[in-house]
Amino acid sequence: MKGVILAGGLGTRLLPLTRVTNKHLLPVYDRPMIYYPIQTLVEAGVRDILLVTGGSYAGDFLRLLGNGEAFGLDQVHYAYQEGEGGIADALGQARVFSGGDPIVVVLGDNIVEDSIASHVREFEAQGLGARILLKEVDDPERFGVAEISDGRVVGIEEKPARPKSGFAVTGIYMYDGGVFDVIETLEPSERGELEITDVNNAYIRSGQMTYGVLKGWWTDAGTFESLHRAGNLVAARSRPLSERAFTG
Repeated sequence: MKGVILAGGLGTRLLPLTRVTNKHLLPVYDRPMIYYPIQTLVEAGVRDILLVTGGSYAGDFLRLLGNGEAFGLDQVHYAYQEGEGGIADALGQARVFSGGDPIVVVLGDNIVEDSIASHVREFEAQGLGARILLKEVDDPERFGVAEISDGRVVGIEEKPARPKSGFAVTGIYMYDGGVFDVIETLEPSERGELEITDVNNAYIRSGQMTYGVLKGWWTDAGTFESLHRAGNLVAARSRPLSERAFTG
């Protein structure tokens, strides 16, 4: 299993901070944001990792991460996304790296409390198709929302006014090697981007989508509110248990 981290985009919701750096290089508590998705993959046993980024600060990732020695890796691969083509377009840059092998994809601003190793193992046993990880949230209208029927995901709706469930689609996806053929069939959305939701719905229509539900907390860090929340969650996890008992 190979890993792909998507860390491009302009990060406009975090202006003016992102005028001088890539969003994924901003600090979350005591380390850069990009450290967390790398650690998520490494803890799940994924050691062959590609980082897809873009924009004016792409070289900063190489200066920060090097070959990944801080994570016990021999090498980190890098790819560059031209322009702002969307998440699915960024994923398309991983075709050569994948070489037809299955991949686990993590958005660079997603941070989870618990290991995803069991979900990765389940997808490896699945063999074909795709798997998404969900988390029940209080504000599903902010996210892509999974509609579930008879234990199956039957559709995903992006930022619905009336969510059909409370399960948000997190930024963790697993795909077989056919995902790149799916991406080639996509048309740009109204935003002019290739949408990852369209990729997932294509797998749903073909009956090849499974899902898992994350334990522990999950957050993105793409807005000031969620960036602040992510820092607090990581800080609480990092404090000794005795200190947490007194400070909440």
